[in-house]
Amino acid sequence: STNCMNTCQTCSGGSLQPSMKCVLLCIGRLSVCSKLCYAIGGAPYQITGSALGFFLQIYLLDVAQLDTFYASIILFVGRAWDAVTDPTVGFLVSRSRWTRCGRMMPWILISTPFAVLTYFLIWYVPSVEQWKVLWYLIFYCLFQSLQTCFHVPYSALTMFISMDQKERDSATAYRMTAEVLGSVVGTAIQGQIVGGAITPCLPGNLEVLDNGNTTLLGSDVNISHISLDETKQAYLIASAVICVIYVLCAAVLFLGVREQEGCGRLKTEPMSFFEGMRMVMGYGPYVKLVMGFLFTSLAFMLLEGNFALFISYTMGFRNDFQNILLVIMLSGTLSIPFWQWFLTRFGKKTAVYIGITWAVPFMILIVCIESSLIVAYVVSVAAGVSVAAAFLLPWSMLPDVVDDFKVKNPDSSGHEAIFYSFYVFFTKFASGISLGISTLSLDFAGYVTRGCSQPDAVNLTLKVLVSAAPVVLIFLGLLIFKTYPIDEERRQVSNQDSDTESTELGSVV
Repeated sequence: STNCMNTCQTCSGGSLQPSMKCVLLCIGRLSVCSKLCYAIGGAPYQITGSALGFFLQIYLLDVAQLDTFYASIILFVGRAWDAVTDPTVGFLVSRSRWTRCGRMMPWILISTPFAVLTYFLIWYVPSVEQWKVLWYLIFYCLFQSLQTCFHVPYSALTMFISMDQKERDSATAYRMTAEVLGSVVGTAIQGQIVGGAITPCLPGNLEVLDNGNTTLLGSDVNISHISLDETKQAYLIASAVICVIYVLCAAVLFLGVREQEGCGRLKTEPMSFFEGMRMVMGYGPYVKLVMGFLFTSLAFMLLEGNFALFISYTMGFRNDFQNILLVIMLSGTLSIPFWQWFLTRFGKKTAVYIGITWAVPFMILIVCIESSLIVAYVVSVAAGVSVAAAFLLPWSMLPDVVDDFKVKNPDSSGHEAIFYSFYVFFTKFASGISLGISTLSLDFAGYVTRGCSQPDAVNLTLKVLVSAAPVVLIFLGLLIFKTYPIDEERRQVSNQDSDTESTELGSVV
């Protein structure tokens, strides 16, 4: 309670009798305005993530016109590098000193301008052909590193805006709504602007060459040259709009959220990187939670990364894919309040089972029926409901693990960023592998850059990537969740123990 009293005395101008407002702030009561400002801070990660997730692969293949092998290298190395930077940044954040702005906020503030610059350059096609691969590799990796410097402190900020688990759950629901809405915004901006200048395909007949590659006969490249330039310009315009929104959201977060310095927490010597890693990775509930969400997240990442190609080529709705993606995100946004009510009423593990499996029958349906635009939209609405659960539940359950860890390790502190960063590390590294493998699979199947149609082998590969593989991954993840030990009863006990010091503080005042 001493740390919290010192914080409150500072807030009250040094008075030995801090105001009730300050005490409640330290205990963890959050206003709606604070929750909204906190939630808006999560939007940039999802806005840029949805734009990159849905459109980067098709951009590299059909606009930058990279070979599928090089595109797969860029996607894999970028994601793998992003994954490696997460625990590194998490460790550095956990060792950061407290400043007038807090401990997490300086990371967010400093990284923002450099992140938006590198993001913009990802969507620029250099004029020198030989430098394209290196250009995209460098700026993709740089952006991922800078975005990590934003998102890891932001994620860990959940533990520093309130001591009350209910308040943190409520703030997380606000955040997830804003993040899914951010995905809608990213998909809408990128899809609608780029959709107005769709990358032209090259008409012609497919022919399989002696070396196994596929080429187009009778295609006229000159006809589409001007339209391709317009498409490049559309991508730049969309990226510029997203950069402006990124900066505005970061400003709202910085100005509207007050980070609390260790309210009710005892200060100890900071852990070394390997001590923190050993402690976090040796904690069973955390490992099971991470592994469960690793497989389910991979399922949705595979779907996200290949869905634009699937809609464009396999289903034949090249001119409608951006609208279908937007419907998925809108459905997810509208479903967040339902899932927040559901997990509060029936428990988080139950929400995992029902929310994640909801998408399975629709993943199967979309590849089993003949191409129908109406069915595509119906499946998109249903899939969005499951996407919302996949967004909300990991970030809602991670604070439970951290609280449970505190109860089992009362003398340990400063580990919040490590918990969050290692979770992001595993999901990003695995997603890099999945994106690289999926793009290589398209290469082996004979993907034709900018072709109006694709070989049967490519269409079959896309069906596997958006249906069969995700379904298998979802069931593997749910099997792991069966062993996750933190149920509602244990969660309530951990929350009560975490709130004990807050209760003592209220008694003192």
